[in-house]
This record gives sequence, C-alpha cells and structure tokens, in this order.
Amino acid sequence: MKILDKLIIKDFLKTYFFVVLMLILIVLVLDFTEKNDAFIRNEVPSGEILKYMFNYGLYLNNLLTPITVFISVIFITSRMAGRTEIVAILSSGISFIRMLRPFLMGAAMIAIASFLLNGWVLPGATASLYKFKMEYLDDDAQFNYQNLHVKVAPDVYAYISKYYTGPKTGYSFTLEHITEGRLISKLTADRITWDTTTNAWKVKNWKIRKLQDMGEDFSVGEEMDTVLSITPNDFDLPPNHHETLILPELSKQIKVLEERGADNVSFYKIERYVRFMSPFAAIILTFIGVIVSSKKTRGGSGFKIALGFMLAFVYIILFLLSRTFAEAGTTYPIFAIWLPNIIFALTGLVMYKTIPR
Repeated sequence: MKILDKLIIKDFLKTYFFVVLMLILIVLVLDFTEKNDAFIRNEVPSGEILKYMFNYGLYLNNLLTPITVFISVIFITSRMAGRTEIVAILSSGISFIRMLRPFLMGAAMIAIASFLLNGWVLPGATASLYKFKMEYLDDDAQFNYQNLHVKVAPDVYAYISKYYTGPKTGYSFTLEHITEGRLISKLTADRITWDTTTNAWKVKNWKIRKLQDMGEDFSVGEEMDTVLSITPNDFDLPPNHHETLILPELSKQIKVLEERGADNVSFYKIERYVRFMSPFAAIILTFIGVIVSSKKTRGGSGFKIALGFMLAFVYIILFLLSRTFAEAGTTYPIFAIWLPNIIFALTGLVMYKTIPR
C-alpha cells in the first residue's frame, strides 16, 4: 500500500466517522426532545435513558450508512478535485481505476464492519430498544395475532383464528392430522388457553372427528388437555422479532419455522437476505460517489454534496420499497432485496463509461 492509498483511506474513514457522529447526535437530540416528557412522566432512570440512546445510536448508524458513506466520498473527492489533486494523480500516470482502489478499500472496511454489526451487535441493541419502549413508553401494549398456521408434528397442523398474548388464549382452534393428503382426524374448539399450573394447553367446547374406513367416530366435550409442541413463548414475541436475532439464531429460527410450516418464515428469510446484501451498498455507493465528484467544477462541492444526499435518499427509498414488495409475498424475494444494489451497480457502470472524469 502506497502513501497515497494510506492518505485517502485515512481521510475517507475519518470523514465517515465524523459524518456518522454528527448525524447520529442530531437525530438523538431530536428524539430525546420529543420523548423527554414521556421519560419524566414514567420516571425513567437516567441509566436506562443513556442505554436507550446508545442502542438507538447503533440502530441509526446502520440505517444511515448509505448516506454517510456517499456524503463522505463526495466530500473527499470533490475537495481533492477542487485542489487539482486528482488531475495531478491522473497526470502522473495513475489510472482512474487505480485511484479508485483506496476508496474501495475503505468502503470494504466499512462493509465488513457493517456486516459484523448487523449480524452480531445490532440485534441485541434492537431487542433492547423494543424492551425499553414496551416497559417505559408502551407499557399497555399487547401483541395479538390472526390466522396462525403452525405445523406442530409430522402430518399434524394447527390453526388459530385469533391469539392474544396477554391472556395466552386463542379462538377458533383447529388441529388436523393429515397423512398423504387424507384427513385422519380433526379437532375443533372454540377456545384454547395455556394452563400455567400444568404447562399445557386446554381446549374449551371441543369436537373431534376421526375418519375410519366404515364411517367416522364423533365426540364432543367441554374441556380437555392437549399436548402441542408449541408454547406461548412461540407467540409472545416482540414486534420485528426477526431483527432481534443474531445471524446464527436467525438461521436456526428459519429452520424451526420451516419445519412447523409457519406463515411468517418469509420475514426471517428476508431479514437474512438483507444482512448479506446491505454491506455491499457501501462499496457500490463509493464507486458512484467518486465518479460523480472527481471532476473539478466552478460551483464547488456544495452541489455535489446535495446530489450525494439526493442519491443516497433515493437508494434508501428504493431499498424500503423493495423490502416491502418482498415481504408482501413476491415470487423472488431475494431478487427484490438485491434490486437496489443491482440498479445502482448498473448505474455506476453506465456513469463510468459515459461521464467525463
């Protein structure tokens, strides 16, 4: 690594951390001002507020990475162009691709740090954020679920129309035993409730149909214990539970949900796609940022920085839209998640070929 590479990488990372710190501090101050009355009203301890701010800062760092990387690259490159440093570098025989190398190396460092942060650090911070909000800001919140389909055993499937996590009770419960496409038995009940004394489920007002070769066996009752492989912990999950799992836990949860035939497994898969996709944004946006701002202009760097903000926001909006489409049930969710990177990568290649540098 030459002196020029070290200088560019050092300047890039220093500017990146400065921009990240400034943006995070601004957002944290605004957030604290907005929630200060709630903190006072709920008598939140100062230590818990500081912990909340720290975790929220980690969350913001991940959210703002495309903006901060883009702005840092454009600021450094436009400043170099304004000082005629890029002209001197290219005139000395160094190619534009060679000049790009230290920028991409710095972006790769940020991408690796972002991957580690997303995979192992941020999930714990996100879980702490949700816990804080539930305890101090939304203490009356209750998470309810509708139309739950769960595979509780081989060839055994359960359905709950509505489930309430507070009383641990579900309504319109159905348990079906299906073998090779043939219904063997079906249990229906008006209500299913978790009994904390026996740690088992109780069904109320139940009916059982057992199909046989020469007819069926039908029975009814008011209350009965039943054994299922699921517990209230499988339902009593915080919102966006997939965001609170580290990468190995996320993969394990996906496997469990696939075995159960759960409907919400797609959210966990999409979260895993995002964690592998998002670090590449730093490299792609760095490539575009250097191309956009490497030419010296009379207007200075102000316009280029504004352009950087605009393009970064376009990327974030495109990412949010593509994630929404993926979660809505598109045929190829992994393609939808990677679509922003694909579009911006192709845009960068077109700009490299067509825009004078």
